[in-house]
Formats: sequence, C-alpha cells, structure tokens
Amino acid sequence: MLTRRAALLSAVAAATLLPGITAPTASAGPRTTGPLKPVLPPPSGPYPVGTISLRLVDRTRTDPWVPSRPYRELMISVRYPARTVDGHQHPTAPQMLPGEAAAFAALNSFTGVPADAVDWSATRTHAHEGAPIDRGECPRPVICYSPGAGDPRSLGTTLCDDLASRGHVVVMLDHTYDAVAVQFPDGRVEKTVLPAEYDKASPDEGRITALLRKTMAVRVADARFLLDALPGALPAELRGAVDMDRVGMFGQSAGGFTALQAMHDDPRVAAAADLDGVLAHVQNDSTPGNLSTVAADGLDRPFLLMGMDGNDLDSVPSWNALWRHSRGWHRGLTLRGAQHASYTDAEALIPQIAHRFGLPRKTVVENIGTIPPGHAISAERACLAAFFDRWLRGRDDDGLLDGTSGRYPEMRMFPRRLA
Repeated sequence: MLTRRAALLSAVAAATLLPGITAPTASAGPRTTGPLKPVLPPPSGPYPVGTISLRLVDRTRTDPWVPSRPYRELMISVRYPARTVDGHQHPTAPQMLPGEAAAFAALNSFTGVPADAVDWSATRTHAHEGAPIDRGECPRPVICYSPGAGDPRSLGTTLCDDLASRGHVVVMLDHTYDAVAVQFPDGRVEKTVLPAEYDKASPDEGRITALLRKTMAVRVADARFLLDALPGALPAELRGAVDMDRVGMFGQSAGGFTALQAMHDDPRVAAAADLDGVLAHVQNDSTPGNLSTVAADGLDRPFLLMGMDGNDLDSVPSWNALWRHSRGWHRGLTLRGAQHASYTDAEALIPQIAHRFGLPRKTVVENIGTIPPGHAISAERACLAAFFDRWLRGRDDDGLLDGTSGRYPEMRMFPRRLA
C-alpha cells in the first residue's frame, strides 16, 4: 500500500498494446528526443462527459499532516453525463494542472520512465469543462473515487470518465499531502509528505504500522467529509442532479482500502469496489496480521474485489478475512497478466511511452504486466459499470459478475465461499 507508492514501487503492464500502438522491442532505440504528449482512451458510454473542479475546506479539523494549517483543504473533480459539449465553449480538461504535472514528473510510481520523457500537463481528458448536465435520469447515483497512496486523483481518469459516460456522477478526490501534488485554484501547489514521513518511521516496524494507520484514518476522514460537504458545495445546476441516497465508492491500491473502510465506517456508502488494495496495515499484501476493522468485521453491503494476477483469497490474508466475515453480497476476481498499476491510467499511458522512446519490453511488463491493455481497460470498465449499475440503479449485469458471461477470458472469479 503506502510503502509501494512512497518507494515508487507500483507495477502494471501489457504485452499487446492499445490499438494503433506498436509493441516495443528490447533492441529498440529512442524514437524521439521531445517530450511525449500521451492520450487517454475515449469513454465507452453513450453520454459525453462534463466536469468541474472544486475546493473543499473542512474547518472541523486541523490538517493532520501539516498541523500549522488550521483546517483541512481538499480538491475534487466532478465528472457527469453532459447534455451537449462544445469544443470552443467547453474545452476538454487537462489530466493534470502544471504544478501537479511537474511534481508527478519528478516523483511518480512508473518504473524505468525518464523524468523528462513526458509532458504530463499536455494530456487532455475527454471531460468538457462546465458542460451542462444531462437531466434525463436525474437525480443520478454518485460514485466517489480515491486514488492510490501518492497518486493524484487524475490517475483514475480512464475509469472515472467512463462511469460518467454511462450515466453516473463521479467525484474524484485528492488526499492533500498524500497525493504527489495538489494544485488549488489560487495556483498554490501542496506536495506530498509521505516519503519524508516514511523515512522518519523506517526501519521501525511499529512506527511504520502507525504511519499506515494514520494514512488510512486521514483518507477515510476525507471521504466522509466529502459526503458531508458535497451537496452544498456543488453549483446550483448540479446540486439537484445527485442522489445522495445512492452513493458508491471505489479506488485503486490504498484508494480501494479507503473505499471499503469508508463503507464500513459510514452507512451512506451503499456499495464499494477495491481495485488491488490490501486491507491491512502492512507493507506487503501477503503479510498476515494488522487487519483493518473492515477486514476483521466484514461488511453487510455489496462489495467487489479486483486484483492483479496472483492476488486472491489465498495470497492476500486481509481479503480472506474480509471474505469470511462478510454477510452481504460480494464478488472477487483477478485479471490474469495484470499488475498493480493496471487499474490506473498507466495501462493506457505506459505503452505509448515505451513505443515513443523505444523502452524495452521488460519496462512495460514491470509497470503493467502482460495482459493486453485494451483487454484490461475493457474488462475493468465493464466490471465496475456492472457492479454499480446493479447496486445503485437496480440493473442486471448480464451475468458478468456471476462469472457466466465469458466476455473477458482474462477474468478469474473468486470462489463464492471459502472451504
């Protein structure tokens, strides 16, 4: 969880690349000396996507990472199905603002990618700033997204934009001083403190465990504050478009832990999905003990676990504990050939970087595994949409989450019950 991000040890890759991108070979040399401007795959749903970004201030707590700040300050991006978009009036939003991009270039979790190889501020999303919301199904379900430790909220754009294109309102949350950098509307950039905090705690296991507990406690408090603040924080046009009685949450790595722990702690979260996030205060997924309360107590509402290749109920003790202790509907699956970062935008970005700069195949595999990127993205999008449609909209998922569809051969379902 935290240590993999703070030490820049995230992973996920693919042998077969996205359409139009050629797989790099080990002998390939650099193809260009200029910075790459990567592109993200378009959403697959029927709606265009609108977006706004908002600053939230929690005045009930001093900042837990920077105690000199008398309140906790967060940034969110709200994605929603738009009625119409106009490229001139409503331009597409950047994936990262300049201050965030500069910090991400210097400190990110991608293995073997040169710091100056990519112009991270140049990537555009498929979400149009300020576009009017489509009111055909309002009020709409709300899905909150929490990124992995050290990651910006924008690294979940591929999945979040897709959910919005299918009719959900999606709120992407940055955890300030945890995320590599957060840029606020006044231009101020607040950078992560996690690497320094980890260095202070290491190598004392007790202090590292305490840091992991603090990190998760701060994240869950952020998520619960988001639910408190969201209705009143939205502009008038969006305020009546969200149904706060139908709230879901998901995240990758520590963000998946955050989603399930928030659901455990807060009854307002009706369903949650964990994308390869361990549920214990440990440095490695396979380490037993130090269970979170969500793993120790279980859940009585629907949840979905999605793991990288090798992460399942046998290899991740905290998942096993959650599974055994839960009373509500639950499903789990692994994606064969996937890596930890396959559940982020790395799945789309790394192949482009490798192709452009002639990086060896090993670099791609270390980052995103061997599952074809197009397959990984399609499967992840379909599973998340099926899960949230079932539990927030009451729609049938055509057997996908019951393991009977056969549409995604890389998907391997967990057993329904443990022996």
